[in-house]
Amino acid sequence: MAAETDRVVMQTEIREYPLMRRGKVRDIYDLGDTLLFVATDRISAFDVVMPNGIPGKGRVLTQMSLFWFDFLSDVVESHLVTADVDRYPAALRAYREQLEGRSMIVAKADRVEAECIVRGYISGSMWKELQEARKRGTNAVHGFEFPPALGESEQLPRPIFTPSTKNDDGHDINISYRELVGLVGAETAQRCRDSSLAIYTKAADYARTRGIIIADTKFEFGYKDGRFMLIDEVLSPDSSRFWPVDTYAIGRGQPSFDKQPIRDYLDALDWNKKPPAPRLPEEVVQASAARYREAQRLLTGR
Repeated sequence: MAAETDRVVMQTEIREYPLMRRGKVRDIYDLGDTLLFVATDRISAFDVVMPNGIPGKGRVLTQMSLFWFDFLSDVVESHLVTADVDRYPAALRAYREQLEGRSMIVAKADRVEAECIVRGYISGSMWKELQEARKRGTNAVHGFEFPPALGESEQLPRPIFTPSTKNDDGHDINISYRELVGLVGAETAQRCRDSSLAIYTKAADYARTRGIIIADTKFEFGYKDGRFMLIDEVLSPDSSRFWPVDTYAIGRGQPSFDKQPIRDYLDALDWNKKPPAPRLPEEVVQASAARYREAQRLLTGR
């Protein structure tokens, strides 16, 4: 295990191009007309980046996004230009060891400042908000009327679009569709909603045949030369709630293909969920790495 852990990429240092942003997971470099996205092995929980990473995580995220960009190309254009390092500028090819398999060059798009969330099942923050609404004697949350007997993790009558504010550094806040219109305009809001629901429907139907339920997921969109396109990552364990079909049951939380082992470990500690984060034990790191790899294997066959 040590050799695998030694290859963890926590951050990149590419001198020839300016670093535009170092996010929770991605290092983004400005190439002029395009951007270089590099998915590192950093992992965050409770909005705090952990001091040690998950081996191979960045490669999983990148390869899954590439799979979905191709799979969904008939639904919406994506910002992908190339992920072939041989087609990168010469200066970048010198960093092949850092970039191979975990990077892509993408169009520089004007981002729509909202998270576009689709929920096919009731879970997470929306389940909590529904429980609070029921205490007030209603089943309405953000303009949606939920069935009175709806249980935790239950499939909704139809997928719903529940946008949120976009916050790169902290918690996003769920908003109504009307509030989204106020933020981005009616035309863009409708494009976000219609594209999100179409992407989710196609992806969720496919994933079900591969043994995975996509309970909910979030997308980001942008504009490039007037063209509306899907940007950032898509349908990865970091942006989606993946549940195994064979253990699914209504009325409880579900095991998921993501960083749940890390959340469980941190929840058991006397930690205030603020930096600095505690170092993760090797067994927790490897348990999370295995979940990421399994999600990739099931969905992409690779």
